[in-house]
Amino acid sequence: MIISTSQDVSGKKVTKTIGVVTGSTIRAKHLGKDIIAGLRNIVGGEIKEYTEMLIEARKEALQRMEENAKGMGADAVIGMRFTTSMVTSNAAEILAYGTAVKLG
Repeated sequence: MIISTSQDVSGKKVTKTIGVVTGSTIRAKHLGKDIIAGLRNIVGGEIKEYTEMLIEARKEALQRMEENAKGMGADAVIGMRFTTSMVTSNAAEILAYGTAVKLG
């Protein structure tokens, strides 16, 4: 499966637009990691616990979007983007989305 943030795939022609595909996950860290992150927030610097959580979440959202596209018979996803939103004070949703297409 080809996934591209651009609106085309180099060397290929989009022959059919299938539709919007998405994949999402909602993640939260456990209390112990939240406490460590809170302490890092006070002293400054990267909050590695949240960085790791978001890396995992992006991978999972991307995988789910790809599965959605495959289920629709797509060869590729173009115009792929990520977005995030806070669901609660301790959890965030990561959404991967794009346009499923057939290539020629």
